[in-house]
Amino acid sequence: MKNIDDSAITRDGKSLIVAHDHGLEHGPEDFEPNPESADPEHVFEVAQHEAVTALALQKGLAEHYREFGGDTPLLVKLNGNSNLWSPEDHMSYLNCSVKYAVEELDADAVGFTFYAGSDNEERMAQDFRRIQEEARKYDVPVVMWAYPRGHGIESSEKYEGDTDPEVIAYAARLGLEMGADMVKCKYPGLEGWKDVEEVTSRMKTVMSGGSKASDEKFLSDVAGMIEAGGNGLAVGRNVFQREDPESILDSLEKVIYEEKTVEESL
Repeated sequence: MKNIDDSAITRDGKSLIVAHDHGLEHGPEDFEPNPESADPEHVFEVAQHEAVTALALQKGLAEHYREFGGDTPLLVKLNGNSNLWSPEDHMSYLNCSVKYAVEELDADAVGFTFYAGSDNEERMAQDFRRIQEEARKYDVPVVMWAYPRGHGIESSEKYEGDTDPEVIAYAARLGLEMGADMVKCKYPGLEGWKDVEEVTSRMKTVMSGGSKASDEKFLSDVAGMIEAGGNGLAVGRNVFQREDPESILDSLEKVIYEEKTVEESL
């Protein structure tokens, strides 16, 4: 198994992944703040910034727009679901295989969303086992979108929402236990991310970019994650919803790789 530090999706042990799977997961509303971002060609071009270590997206965009990506490494999401249906509990369905992602799309890594705590956790765990073992045969890293959601945790009186530090740390640990090379987690604050680092050992951890925030708030969260020992960021809306995505990527490069302060990065 290749060390993820030797893979294309890291730089000096860290990562800045631009995610563009929102058209499937959230729908066109995510592109409204910056209509240009609905055009995958535009986002592929944005992701050619030297700070970006991978572009994460579903297979259809990879098929149709790969030529616009330049040398940017490709991280193909293998599962997903739309906002148009209402399952009994959270579920993300497979829609691509590791074989297809690597052999047909030239993927450098694969991604998988895992909703720990859902009534459908068992099915997603079985899907993850298959893709993780297949990814080992192709020697490509597996990135888990570690999103704890569902009846199993949301019914608890102790549950504090999707940035609950204890639940996020547990979900991150599941990624380690199940064989992920990297987990993507929501930011639970500086102390909460320290808890994530304590339970994930040498596995890579990256922060989910989340909804668009001010430059200062967004960069402050990223800097906190780096201070706590995190390895980077997987971000969509906080880049492509901006009219000047290159500027925020310039700042992120300083915060993530150079460990500059927010003030120094702006």
